[in-house]
Amino acid sequence: MSGSRAAAEKAGSRQRLQVKVNEYKENQNVAYASLRPVQTFLGKTAQVYLVPFSLSNYKLDQLKCPESLLDKNSNNEVACKKCKKAEVKETCRGILTPKMEATSSKAESTLQKSSSDVHTESNKRQYKSTSDTVILSADTESSQDGDSDEDTTSGLDDFSGLSPYERKRLKNISENANFFASLHLSESAARLREIVKKRQPTESKRKKPKKKENETGCRRSMRLLKVDPSGVPLPAAPSQPIVVADESPLLPPGPLEMTPENQDDNSEPFKGFLQTWAELSKTSSKNRGKELSSIKSYKANLNGMFISEDTVCKVTRGSIFSVALHPSEVRTLVAAGAKSGQVGLWDLTHQPKEDGIYIFQPHSQPVSCLYFSPANPAHILSLSYDGTVRCGDFSRAVFEEVYRNEESSLSSFDFLAEDASTLIVGHWDGSMSLVDRRTTGTSYEKLINSSLSKIRTVHVHPVHRQYFITAGLRDVHIYDARCLNPSRSQPLISLTEHTKSLASAYFSPLTGNRLVTTCADCKLRIFDSSCISSQFPLLTTIRHNTITGRWLTRFQAVWDPKQEDCFIVGSMAYPRRVEIFHETGKQVHSFLGECLASVCSINAMHPTRYILAGGNSSGRMHVFMN
Repeated sequence: MSGSRAAAEKAGSRQRLQVKVNEYKENQNVAYASLRPVQTFLGKTAQVYLVPFSLSNYKLDQLKCPESLLDKNSNNEVACKKCKKAEVKETCRGILTPKMEATSSKAESTLQKSSSDVHTESNKRQYKSTSDTVILSADTESSQDGDSDEDTTSGLDDFSGLSPYERKRLKNISENANFFASLHLSESAARLREIVKKRQPTESKRKKPKKKENETGCRRSMRLLKVDPSGVPLPAAPSQPIVVADESPLLPPGPLEMTPENQDDNSEPFKGFLQTWAELSKTSSKNRGKELSSIKSYKANLNGMFISEDTVCKVTRGSIFSVALHPSEVRTLVAAGAKSGQVGLWDLTHQPKEDGIYIFQPHSQPVSCLYFSPANPAHILSLSYDGTVRCGDFSRAVFEEVYRNEESSLSSFDFLAEDASTLIVGHWDGSMSLVDRRTTGTSYEKLINSSLSKIRTVHVHPVHRQYFITAGLRDVHIYDARCLNPSRSQPLISLTEHTKSLASAYFSPLTGNRLVTTCADCKLRIFDSSCISSQFPLLTTIRHNTITGRWLTRFQAVWDPKQEDCFIVGSMAYPRRVEIFHETGKQVHSFLGECLASVCSINAMHPTRYILAGGNSSGRMHVFMN
């Protein structure tokens, strides 16, 4: 009975609403008005009325809900959203339980916004005019028997004007609202907040132990407290500047006695050594007029060279920076300049081999350049980073000082004259010095400032000795010694093909028609230097590993004095070797051997004999002989 009564009341309510809508249409001359049910989040049915409205017939202050649609005394009457918003909220608060209050308020606002969006889109499809508006009226039906499922089903059936997507969307909104309300999130959040508050630890500060007044303290040094034994403070000591001792102080100027460090200078063997090499003062035969041997015979002679344990020995302390071979054709004398400033002489004809080694200390810093005098082979000239050039005279057993410059470090030198009377000296700061050994004193005759920031090697042309070449940081310059300007000398020719730091640049030994350079970009370059008045064209580029690292001396490719078109260079390849290349880039020979177990960075060939001497970073000399 109660079910049929409720259905009858629902039908009567709908009839009354439809009558009032018809009256409104007649009064306002409206073509039609549609009644559409919308399901709320509580499972109730809200009746939504869609009425066309033209803004052209009204002013902004006349947009009010018509009184014919509002009946304040009827429970089934639908009000405008603005007019009945307060009443709807009060009704919802009475129905909702305290547990669902927070969730229901969020769902209500969501439903209102969603319903407004849905019906606005429906009006746009039906009227396609910007003058249409929507008047929403909600008729909330509450039943005491709790048959909410039936109302929901009947409400959804009345959505005849909505698409299936819109009906499913409204249904999902209602289900989601009911689901979130059943989770009781507000109560869970409140319980978690209480748990967090209970678990917060109380801050506890550690109490410092009280210091006893009569407690005996630890013993402390009275010297560190700066008091005497009686407790009287000591006077402050005057502060003295700390003098840092120089690790390599300059040796005193003037000649130094030729005293070996590894043997007694008054011994008979040493005196015999000096006498023997003093007698070898005659210059060896000149090779300038000698014809070059063929590559085939040259290779055959190289193949006959070998190394043994008797030709490997340590001659200096530290890395070897320079090597020279005495031009004697009777005896074999090897000289080596070391990083420590030592000059080691090794006579290979002495047996055992340790008795033929004599080590001297003419310099305090690395000896980067070493030559036997072309005019008197009994003289050996050495240049060092310490700013000095000395000449070791075997006949007088003394190292004479040829040039001294304490303001600048020296890098390389060469003989500007054939009689070795004048020298051209390169400095690390890019300047050059012209030194005349015939004058008294140890100063320069002329100091020239070059355009290079740094000079590594200096080499004089073997035929036209007024020309010399300097290897800078990345450029190679050719100068004319007759046109040197002390202020700033401009080079005749500049070679700028190198991309990284240069290590050396040397003319070929007999004619000077070729120029070989060693660069850190792992390339050996051969230039045509036959015409000094024009640029030097690049002939050959050879790929060769020149990256020696920090602890090895840099490679320097040098020409074989006997063979105009071949040069020698060290190698990083395994097994360790020393390689000879032709000017065309072809490899001529590789010196290998079981006794060659390290990298020989600096190498030199005998001017007339087939003897090769190479020095490594530990001060050991390796000699290949036939």
